[in-house]
Amino acid sequence: MSFAKAGRLLIADDDPNLLAAYVLFFEANGYAIQTAVDGVGALAAYYAWRPDVVILDIQMPGVDGHAVAKEIRRMSFAPRPFLLAVTALHAPAEKAESFKAGFDHHFVKPARLPVILAAIASRPTI
Repeated sequence: MSFAKAGRLLIADDDPNLLAAYVLFFEANGYAIQTAVDGVGALAAYYAWRPDVVILDIQMPGVDGHAVAKEIRRMSFAPRPFLLAVTALHAPAEKAESFKAGFDHHFVKPARLPVILAAIASRPTI
């Protein structure tokens, strides 16, 4: 697989085992990774690091993933980061809420990491 589009990836999830699996997988695929375990940490990491791609769980303590996505989109930084929700929320209304919040994709757990990687790799270039 080509790593031409690999870059900086921020992953926020309150499940430490899942977060560790994400890190192993995406580092093996050429990404530089930072992590957060909640929405506040995700926003702080985003402000400081400005990653190319952000993967967010929705149901995190404190600030949820939808609020994080809305804040990232409100900042209007260029280039625009690619936002992916990876969540247990699966109802059509919940998916619609993710897109309304500014996500580019909504994946339902347990999401297959190669499918997420393919979505990231196919993102438009800026």
